Amino acid sequence: MDNVASVIDVLSSGRINTLTDLCRMERTLINAMQPRVENLRESPAIELMASAWTNYVQSNNLLNELRNLTRDYPFSSELLDDAKELVMRDPNRKRSWNYAWLVLTKIEEDALVEKHAKALSTNPEMWGGSLPPEEMTVLLENKCREDWTRAVRIMLRHWQLKPLFQLRGKTTST
Repeated sequence: MDNVASVIDVLSSGRINTLTDLCRMERTLINAMQPRVENLRESPAIELMASAWTNYVQSNNLLNELRNLTRDYPFSSELLDDAKELVMRDPNRKRSWNYAWLVLTKIEEDALVEKHAKALSTNPEMWGGSLPPEEMTVLLENKCREDWTRAVRIMLRHWQLKPLFQLRGKTTST
């Protein structure tokens, strides 16, 4: 349980704000609770972990990390806002304490990359007020789709196990 106290201390201080560091804290917390991970639901550490993930997403750290992975075709803030809104409207959002994971999985589940890549590539403002030939819009759409999908998948690789149980509730599955 000493690890749990350490995690609580680190999370309380707000010293971490990257996906890698937050995932490391999350794994430390889960490993410290083994073999009775269900005790994690009752731990104050999980509430702090949930707050840390929410802060990570809402403070644009998730967007910044996604954009660092998509320098040629910067990740769409509208896409991320759409995913956040869909997560908040989803009645199953309580299936996890991890808001970042929920947002990233929502992007995949609801094919938001495709939707927003198409919208961006066919937006006349993107092209100075008038659309270029279709092959140009298709090229931009495909490049955005490739870059954004790769970035989301890279981010999702941080979780070996899906962070899937409700806060103060029963374990759920996808």
